[in-house]
Formats: sequence, C-alpha cells, structure tokens
Amino acid sequence: MFMNFLRNNVYASGILTVLRVYLGWKWLTGGWGKITGEPFNAGGYLNGAVNNPVMSGENLVYPTYVSFLENIAIPNAGVFSVMVAWGEFLVGLGLILGILTTAAAFFGVVMNFSFMFAGTISTNPWMILIAMFVLAAGANAGKFGGDRWVLPYIKQMVFKGNKGIVEKKVA
Repeated sequence: MFMNFLRNNVYASGILTVLRVYLGWKWLTGGWGKITGEPFNAGGYLNGAVNNPVMSGENLVYPTYVSFLENIAIPNAGVFSVMVAWGEFLVGLGLILGILTTAAAFFGVVMNFSFMFAGTISTNPWMILIAMFVLAAGANAGKFGGDRWVLPYIKQMVFKGNKGIVEKKVA
C-alpha cells in the first residue's frame, strides 16, 4: 500500500519533488565548491581514512574497503578527486532537474556509503534515508521534472528495434 502510494500518487510525487530538490541542492553545492574552489584533492581524505579506519576494538570493521583505498583509490587520488567533485555535482543536477532521478539517487547513495565506510558520518545517513524514498518511488520521483519527457524518450529509443521481435514471438 505504501509502495503504491510512493510509486503512483500525485501527492507523493509532489512530496518527493521537494525531497529530491533538497537532496540535490546538498549534492550540487558540495560538488560545485570542489569544482570551482581551491583545487580539490581527495588524497588527504583517503589517507586519513586509511590511517584512522573504522575500528571495533582492535579489529577493522571494513578491511576490504581499507584495502581498496590503499591499493586503488590512493594511487589514483587525482582520478578519484575528479570523480568525487563531478559526481557530487552531477548527482545534484540530476536530482534538482528530475532527470534520470533514480540513477542520480543511486549514485548519491553509493557515494554516501563510501564516505561512511571511510568513517565520515556527517549528513550521510540522513541523505541515504531521503534517497531511499526517491529510489523506492522510481519514476514517480521525477514526475515533476525532466523524467516526464526523458524516460519515455529513452524507452522509445531502447525498444525501437525490439517491437517487431516481440510481435513475431507472439504470432
């Protein structure tokens, strides 16, 4: 019943619009500050996450994540710096404009969890909670946004050549 409300109700779409614009603004401003401000370098943050990992007593809580940071992220800190800055900005833009809303919310959640695995709590749980409602609502979250036109267009382009195949199988 609640899922039906989230996915199909026009009032839910209005509430979700407010939530996604708020969430989008948080992402957009964070990313824009990294893109236009002082040169952003994630290397310090990544090293800090490795040097002060999330612990439970004497044990690492996320040993595979620390290994990922040591072996992949830190050696490629420049690439990760660009990915974080532009990722935050594009997630925010997608959420504010309501274009590819569920994809934007998904990638925002991925970044939030990455920050939490590194030991940064901040607003990440709150942002994940809001994004989960956007994800659960699917296309209804972008109904009052660009998804109203973009999703049907993408669907038409993707399934353009498959129409005849489906008709032949049915016949």
